[in-house]
Amino acid sequence: MFRQLSNQLAAAAKSTEQPKAMAPTLRTDIYAAIDQAKAWLVGGGLGQAGDGVSYSSILEPIQKHFPAVKMGLEKIGSAENEASVVVCGVTNMILEMSRWEGMASGMAMRTWADSLVEAHGRLPGGARRDGIAKGIVRGISQNADITLMTKEFTAKIQIMSSLKSVCSGIYGAGNPEARQAEAVLNSRFI
Repeated sequence: MFRQLSNQLAAAAKSTEQPKAMAPTLRTDIYAAIDQAKAWLVGGGLGQAGDGVSYSSILEPIQKHFPAVKMGLEKIGSAENEASVVVCGVTNMILEMSRWEGMASGMAMRTWADSLVEAHGRLPGGARRDGIAKGIVRGISQNADITLMTKEFTAKIQIMSSLKSVCSGIYGAGNPEARQAEAVLNSRFI
C-alpha cells in the first residue's frame, strides 16, 4: 500500500515538474509580440484591437509557449476583451522567462510596460480608448498568471514595479482606477 501511494505521488510530481530550461525562442518571441501588440493596440498595419480578426497574428507566438490561450467567441470584436487576452499572454511570456533570467525579464517587463503606456497614449479619445485601457489593466492585474513569476527578490520587485507603472501611466497617478488596479496587483503578489 505504501509503495502504491509512493508511486502515485512520484507520478504526480513528474507530471507537474517544470521544464528544466527556457524555450530557446522565448526571448525573441516576447520582443516580437511586444512590437506586434503595440502596433495592434494603436491600430497600425496589423489591424486594430476590436476588429475581430487581427489579434490572431499576435496570439501565434503566445500560443507557442501557452497552447491553452484562446480567444473565446464572446471576446471577439470587443477591444477590451481582445486587449485583455493579448496583454495577459505577453505578460505571461515575460513572467515565464523570469524563472530562468530574472534581470532580463525585468528589463523585458519594463519595455512591455512602456510600450503599453505609449500605445494607450497614442490612441484618440473615445470609447475604444477607454475599452483598451480597461483591457490592458485587466490583462495585467487580473488575468496574468503570477505563479509563473521568479522567486528572485530583485527581479520580482522590478517586475511588480513595472506592472504597477502601467496602471498609473494609463489612468494617471492617484486616479481611483489606477489605485484600484494597483491594489488588485498588490493582493495577488502577496
